[in-house]
Amino acid sequence: MASGYQELQLTIAANTRTLREAKGLSQEALALEADVDRTYVSQIERGVANPSLRVLYQLAHILDVSLLELIGDR
Repeated sequence: MASGYQELQLTIAANTRTLREAKGLSQEALALEADVDRTYVSQIERGVANPSLRVLYQLAHILDVSLLELIGDR
């Protein structure tokens, strides 16, 4: 059974991938705009990374959603 933290990681992972794909961005393009490595975006989307608040904020801004939309249930 996943802990609350693990569930949050998986929610962020799913939301990031869904929103990125909806905007037609590759992982590389999102990474470049967010000033992070493409492998880090991949880790976020797989739910294995622990992104900082700064990175989450950047991703939300690039994906045109609020931080709450990025981390919340869709």
